[in-house]
Amino acid sequence: MKLTSGIEERQVISRRLAVAATIGGVLLMALLGRLVWLQLIEHQRFVTASEANRIQILPLPPARGQILDHQGVVLAENRPRLQLAVIPEESEDLDALLFNIQSRISLTDDEIKDFRKRVSNRRRPREPVVLKDQISDEETARLAVDAFLFPEVRLDASPRRFYPFGGLTAHSLGHVGRLSLDELQEVSERRYAGTQMIGKTGIERAYEEDLLGEVGLERVETSARGQIMRTIDQESPTPGEDIRIHLDIGLQATIFDILGDRRGAVVAMDPATGGVRALVSAPSFDANLFTGGISSALYKALQEDRDAPLFNRALRGQYPPGSTIKPMLGMVGIHYGAVSWDYSIQDPGFFQLPGISHRYRDWKPWGHGVVDMKKAVVESCDTYFYDMAVRLGVDQMAQGMAPFGFGRRLGEDILGDVPGILPSRGWKREARNESWYLGETVIAGIGQGYWVTTPLQLAAATNVMARRGSFLDPHFALKADHEGTPVNIGQPSDWLRMIKAMEAVMHGEGGTARAAGQGAAYRIAGKTGTAQVFSIGQDEKYNEDEIEERLRDHALFVGFAPAENPTLVVALIVENGGSGGTTAAPVARAIFDYWLVERESGALPADLERVARVNETVLSRSHGYRN
Repeated sequence: MKLTSGIEERQVISRRLAVAATIGGVLLMALLGRLVWLQLIEHQRFVTASEANRIQILPLPPARGQILDHQGVVLAENRPRLQLAVIPEESEDLDALLFNIQSRISLTDDEIKDFRKRVSNRRRPREPVVLKDQISDEETARLAVDAFLFPEVRLDASPRRFYPFGGLTAHSLGHVGRLSLDELQEVSERRYAGTQMIGKTGIERAYEEDLLGEVGLERVETSARGQIMRTIDQESPTPGEDIRIHLDIGLQATIFDILGDRRGAVVAMDPATGGVRALVSAPSFDANLFTGGISSALYKALQEDRDAPLFNRALRGQYPPGSTIKPMLGMVGIHYGAVSWDYSIQDPGFFQLPGISHRYRDWKPWGHGVVDMKKAVVESCDTYFYDMAVRLGVDQMAQGMAPFGFGRRLGEDILGDVPGILPSRGWKREARNESWYLGETVIAGIGQGYWVTTPLQLAAATNVMARRGSFLDPHFALKADHEGTPVNIGQPSDWLRMIKAMEAVMHGEGGTARAAGQGAAYRIAGKTGTAQVFSIGQDEKYNEDEIEERLRDHALFVGFAPAENPTLVVALIVENGGSGGTTAAPVARAIFDYWLVERESGALPADLERVARVNETVLSRSHGYRN
């Protein structure tokens, strides 16, 4: 009985051992088969995958091209800086990482908010995301001490856009800034690999394709945690193209210096090429504030500054041109036969439409006496141009003034300008769905009413006068120079006679700017203008001393010098400056004096130390803290 049980027990154990051996053999064969499969059949695939984990291809951003003035002074360059970046995939707890970093260096709420936004909108995995755009040497040292605690953090040397005269050039050069979410969707991922900056405004945006350059590539070996161990090879990036522009930084600084703390805008052009020598909008701001990401507080302060330093008055300021358009309008009136050089009127100091009691007043209450075209321009007789406007009609007025550049955007590389309004029956019908009235034609004859222009348009139109009937589109870059377009209005003798009338504005008896022209060693052809900010009643008298400063008239001036062979065209406005003859014309005279007398021909345009001092003064006037 016991013997039988022992035999059966041994048999059970033997069977179990056999089953276990069979299962073990099967498993061993499967393991060996899998090993053979991985080592022989799938060897190349896993080697490739392992290599991909070990080797990474990183983009090498190109150096952005410089922007230089017409004599080679650097206006926009690249300066080295250290960025703090994070690879989010390598962090187990991003919140804890940010807390630990913030305990060692300064991080603002804006920087953290922007970082999280960029993490959410990355184009590629394992792409380093900038946390702090620029860190100091002291902050670098603090992080270096505890670098082993933050393997997901990188300090990258990267060029940063810098504007040596950022207050003087903010409204002309523009600035770069971080790619927005919309821009990320629009730009080429390959071209913008490794960079987060793009031209936002001005020349930086107009020539973005040229300035950007071509990205390079670098193959690096990384550790298991993604840290770079060594560089295997690289393809160098191609730097962006340098852009040379017509701007003269010495002239630009001089204009800011002359304007002082007044609000206004100046556009100066080279009549030979149409190149913009100066584009000033005052007050200004420091363009460098935007290259690393401006704080919300400072941006809000700039926006709320009542003097509007962010607003580009030269391109976007829409002002009634006032009497500055009288020389151009006179040419149109002569061309269409509404008047002639000999046509004259008796000016009692006002104009009336037949059968209407309303009086359209002249600036001179007792009138100008007998007035012909030349006298009307020299003394800026409103009554003459009221009469001529009615004779001409608003549609012929618009047709004749359009070739001067009014009513449309200008400049192939000038971004952000507005078209203004060149009034006509068709414009009013389309814009307001209203009929045109004859009284509106009357006031259009002196550049008031619906008529609004920008300083850029006034400069371009004045350049047509300087060129005796040839339009050049204003532009910045030297490579954008092109031939002029004929303005087929009047005869060559008409252009010369009108220029002589403009000379008499500055140097003749009765000229509205004769005080500003006195003692000049050269001849200036100019025209003053005064634009109303608000209308006064029929029987009311304008008294500047009793009106709040920001409601006073704007002072305007357009002109060129030397009159016979001009080298500079200027259009300017001093907001709430009052009379064009007493405020704007002296500003223009000082600008011409610098260009034609003080500035040494062929030399560098300015003492750059002086330019730097003016830049500091400009920045001190408007950093967004004034309210």
